[in-house]
Amino acid sequence: MATTSFTKKSLGLETTEPAVTPPPASTTTASFTKKPKLGSAKSKKREIPEGLWTKCPKCSTMVFDKELDENLKVCPRCQYHFAIVARERIHSLVETCTFEEMNAGMTSVDVLQFTGVASYTNKLAEYQKSTGLKDSVITGLCKIGEHRAALGVMDFSFLGGSMGSVVGEKLTRLIEKATEKNLPVVIISTSGGARMYEGMFSLMQMAKTCAALAYHAQAKLPYISVLTHPTTAGVMASYASVGDLIIAEPGAMIGFAGPRVIKDTTQAELPPGFQTAEFLLEHGLIDAIVSRKDMKQRLIDYLTFMTESRKMATTA
Repeated sequence: MATTSFTKKSLGLETTEPAVTPPPASTTTASFTKKPKLGSAKSKKREIPEGLWTKCPKCSTMVFDKELDENLKVCPRCQYHFAIVARERIHSLVETCTFEEMNAGMTSVDVLQFTGVASYTNKLAEYQKSTGLKDSVITGLCKIGEHRAALGVMDFSFLGGSMGSVVGEKLTRLIEKATEKNLPVVIISTSGGARMYEGMFSLMQMAKTCAALAYHAQAKLPYISVLTHPTTAGVMASYASVGDLIIAEPGAMIGFAGPRVIKDTTQAELPPGFQTAEFLLEHGLIDAIVSRKDMKQRLIDYLTFMTESRKMATTA
């Protein structure tokens, strides 16, 4: 049996295909770029460095921090008053190098051995470290314009400006020193009220400070009370509300208890904004609303008016 051999015929079309390699960069005329994936593209977000800008909570304007500091922490657009610490406020009011601090080393004592989420002793140590203050008020003698005066300034950043034994004692000593030296008293308040960690001891400061102010008034010496945001509870119910002249910063919240407590107690609808400085000015509780930028000059004017008769009596 014959065998047939099959041979593969070539039609001449089978050519060896050369390997495809990318040409050198120097010989290419067109550039090839990789197409980015749609899902991997990230939008570039403009990041604002911390410590340079502050957003106003009232008008939402971004304010340059340097401009805010130069404007005494008042928004240049809507005049919203930011919180300010006690030493900054003192610096904005008194003449350079005239403030003589009193009782700077006085600190609170945990007489009740108060314990809760944290002990009172630990709370004091924490706030003393974070604020650089011994307690929530700074007192001393100073010059405001040409007037010698006794000045007390509270700081809300220390335990909410609460009034404990040290705050009451420092203010009482300040008022007594002013009475002794025939000086007017200016107290700038910002507080959440009496300090709960000291119980009844903190409430006793209400009577003590008011008694000192009564002796000061008997000597026919002026007392100006300045209310800032917020001034509430035991502080408002004592020395903050017995000034010969009571002035406030714009928009300050002023009252004894919170709106919810008052509403639940009275079972009545409260008028809008009834605890603002503007509402209280309209209803006669305070005498004037003064912007922080104008506070120093207005205090000078008030002190000049209130001490004029005493000066005339001494010179006659």
